Amino acid sequence: MTLTLTYTAQTSVPVELEGLTPSWARDKSLGEIGQFEIFHGNQRRPLAEMFALSGSAADLRFDFAGDLSGVHWIGAGLTEGEIHVHGHGGRHLGSQMAGGQLHVHGSVQTWAGAEMQGGLLHVHGHAGDLVGAAYRGSSRGMSGGTILVDGNAGHEVGLAMRRGMIAVGGAAGDLLGMQLLAGTILVMGQCGLRPGAGMRRGTLGLFGPDPPPLLPSFRYACTTQPPILRLLCRELRGQGFAVDEALLHAPCDLFHGDFLTGGRGELLVRQADG
Repeated sequence: MTLTLTYTAQTSVPVELEGLTPSWARDKSLGEIGQFEIFHGNQRRPLAEMFALSGSAADLRFDFAGDLSGVHWIGAGLTEGEIHVHGHGGRHLGSQMAGGQLHVHGSVQTWAGAEMQGGLLHVHGHAGDLVGAAYRGSSRGMSGGTILVDGNAGHEVGLAMRRGMIAVGGAAGDLLGMQLLAGTILVMGQCGLRPGAGMRRGTLGLFGPDPPPLLPSFRYACTTQPPILRLLCRELRGQGFAVDEALLHAPCDLFHGDFLTGGRGELLVRQADG
């Protein structure tokens, strides 16, 4: 039976749920779960003071309901099970998760999936800046797993990413894949300025219209239809992410870079008529 958590608070002060996961709750009663300490601003509060609880966490599934745009750290540290957010989510959603699945049937704010290590994070709306990114002062961002954003994403997606895959169905902001160490980032819509700045390895795919001018530290290699792209697109479709059929056979210009940091990265740009 699913544990349903309905947000009932009326407050403009941020609420933080860090540490509340299906693994922690699976063997606990509703009363025990309701006593879990959350933060309301700088004040500690029991979970039940701000959420109505029903059901059970025995099947390792949470369902959140209500306007959770001011509720942060939902699913942070998730290792197993499923979390479904029926509405918008706040900052740091899915941060440092290592397994399981987190589905948001709405939009999320900054730092979604930051330093993620594994599992699946699927945002069915839009995402803010720094999806899958390294926190300030950290040397590595996302190191495993998959992040899917059906809508648009903000700036610095995949900052210092080390491994895994990020796919954005709409547009992405500036500095996509900045300082990318490895991994794959695909954007189906428009992309902002300076994609791949400082990237060392890994793959960026810019498949939308009007791609931005590339930095002069990237060099054209060839025009290709990479077989790996078809495999990646089929994998994405299997996870419920929409992919344009034409992309499976579209010609792409391949660039290597950033030559300021070794030049071993790959940047694919879909040709306008492809």
